[in-house]
Amino acid sequence: MEITNVLVANRGEIARRVFATCRRMGIATTAIYSDADADAPHVAQADAAVRLSGNTPGETYLRGDLIIEAALAAGADAVHPGYGFLSENAEFARAVQSAGLLWIGPPVAAIEQMGSKVESKKLMDAAGVPVLKQLDPDAVTADLLPVLIKASAGGGGRGMRVVRELADLTPQIEAAQREAASAFGDPTVFCERYLETGRHIEVQIMADTHGTVWSVGERECSIQRRHQKVVEEAPSPLVERIEGEPGRKSMRERLFEASRLAAEAIGYEGAGTVEFLADEAGEFYFLEMNTRLQVEHPVTEQVTGLDLVRLQLQVAAGHPLPDRQPGPHGHAIEVRLYAEDPAHDWQPQSGPVYKLDIPGVAGEFTVLREPGVRLDTGVVDGSVVGVHYDPMLSKVIAYGETRDQAAHLLASALQRAKIHGLVTNRDLLVRVLRHPAFLAGDTDTAFFATHGLDTLSAPLISEADEKLSIVAAALADAAANRANARIGAGLPGGWRNLPSQPQSKSYESRASGTHEVRYRLTRAGLEVDGFSGLELVEATSDSVTLLVPAGTRSVRRRFEIARYGDLVAVDSPLGPVALKRLPRFADPADQVAQGSLLAPMPGAVIRLGAQAGDRVAKGQPILWLEAMKMEHTITAPAAGVLSELNVQAGQQVDVGAVLAVVDADTDGTDATEGTA
Repeated sequence: MEITNVLVANRGEIARRVFATCRRMGIATTAIYSDADADAPHVAQADAAVRLSGNTPGETYLRGDLIIEAALAAGADAVHPGYGFLSENAEFARAVQSAGLLWIGPPVAAIEQMGSKVESKKLMDAAGVPVLKQLDPDAVTADLLPVLIKASAGGGGRGMRVVRELADLTPQIEAAQREAASAFGDPTVFCERYLETGRHIEVQIMADTHGTVWSVGERECSIQRRHQKVVEEAPSPLVERIEGEPGRKSMRERLFEASRLAAEAIGYEGAGTVEFLADEAGEFYFLEMNTRLQVEHPVTEQVTGLDLVRLQLQVAAGHPLPDRQPGPHGHAIEVRLYAEDPAHDWQPQSGPVYKLDIPGVAGEFTVLREPGVRLDTGVVDGSVVGVHYDPMLSKVIAYGETRDQAAHLLASALQRAKIHGLVTNRDLLVRVLRHPAFLAGDTDTAFFATHGLDTLSAPLISEADEKLSIVAAALADAAANRANARIGAGLPGGWRNLPSQPQSKSYESRASGTHEVRYRLTRAGLEVDGFSGLELVEATSDSVTLLVPAGTRSVRRRFEIARYGDLVAVDSPLGPVALKRLPRFADPADQVAQGSLLAPMPGAVIRLGAQAGDRVAKGQPILWLEAMKMEHTITAPAAGVLSELNVQAGQQVDVGAVLAVVDADTDGTDATEGTA
């Protein structure tokens, strides 16, 4: 069967990724979209798009019946599920086929067998694949701790909890069940021993309908947050190291053999990934099999030259895999750029993306043939990140002849990127890519804990360079004011017949607090309080060039400035700075009482942990918010009395809303934002 029109039962980056290959193959495309995604890039990219009324996944992207109706209405003859949502839902796959549509994925029976992590481990054990022993939650005892709770039907870190105290087991199971039900429609969870440090190794497989099974190559995805991958690469540094040990059976051969056994045991067809947890000695254990394309598939594409989506489409249409499987060449590293704040417990962010510009991108959604940077993104300038879906903005991939070259390319592109509007994990990613342990290949699932999340998430720019950037922002703002002035527009900023007080502008930095810039423009040049020898070369509303003293010489520095309301974004080779312009006179109505717990993001209150009038301890949960398919705990910033509770279970709240107020004890530490 030849495919003529593909509906992608997904959204964002993965929908755009599939559309790109379809377009290269001359295949028409159909998108679906929720009300929140009406203006999303994947909708504009498709040849046709069908609206699914509503915003939440349960109303839209998890409604298989509506998706099939959309496919039939648009004239699609095939459905690609992408990843997440219904991509590993056997009932959806069966319904697609029953409707006369081609399912671009594995057989329904294979999805069913791997869909339950409980049953899949039993099956893999019987097939001779090494597995970790599964634990019955009711049988977990103190000597088995720590344990990892996992959603049987899930992935992407949702429904996962690490339990180190027996008293926490029941409430954490209940929380995992709620999260799993919300994300996957199935609350089933199970437990297994938790290895504090390990290497997450996975093998990409591709199988056709003629009996050929490829183990395409391995990836390492050990650097994770909340059990969700952040940095992925191919080939694996661990496997590369083990491969070089003389007199030992190849770890890569053992991984590939185990993966083929897994695929053959269930009669697999199409693209899939077999995931393992490995130790430093090269021993590994089956974790799960994802019966779909993985988020991190681009790194495998880069080192093999294969277009995995093209192969998916060809296999689904009944074509055999090529006679010869290509071997790997070079190294690829992918990072997931998230709208989240790692320094504040990975709080997801929502709002507009005013600008996303990654310099030096050689291609989007395509395999690079020489070293460079690839971008697979679900957002463009002006996109809005909502609260209903995962906060991943883009995947940035670097391909190099060596691992060091790929890491250098990627870190440089990220540092120079212009990302305006939302807090992201960009600084963390750059610090990881440049960390000596990462460059040495010493990565495991405890990377952030080992090397300090506070250190890794610190701003890239130094304190001194940030202050210089804030001076540039003030000078650019002054230039903008002059350009917009009706009177005296041609006069230099701050010009007076007689000496006067300095001009003053104030800004707030998320990282370092409030800054006041006091400056004069005199006959002798620029004078800035706190700086000596600074010279102004040029200042316009969108750029400032300064000569900065450095020893016996001066260094010319250029800063680019962009404004979006009160947000001022300053970009330079020194690093990015995001500022909030402060008014000269604060409105008393905008002041927030000390001890206020502010909503860190829009979301729904799902539970309360205390009532007004209760005494609370520092760190005690006050309430739980659900946003972006994850639970977030809002805790007391200090010990004291919960004097106000302004919400109730089930209530929707906006970012910045005052949820509650804690009157701190006199010897307590006060704060104005709860921890999520």
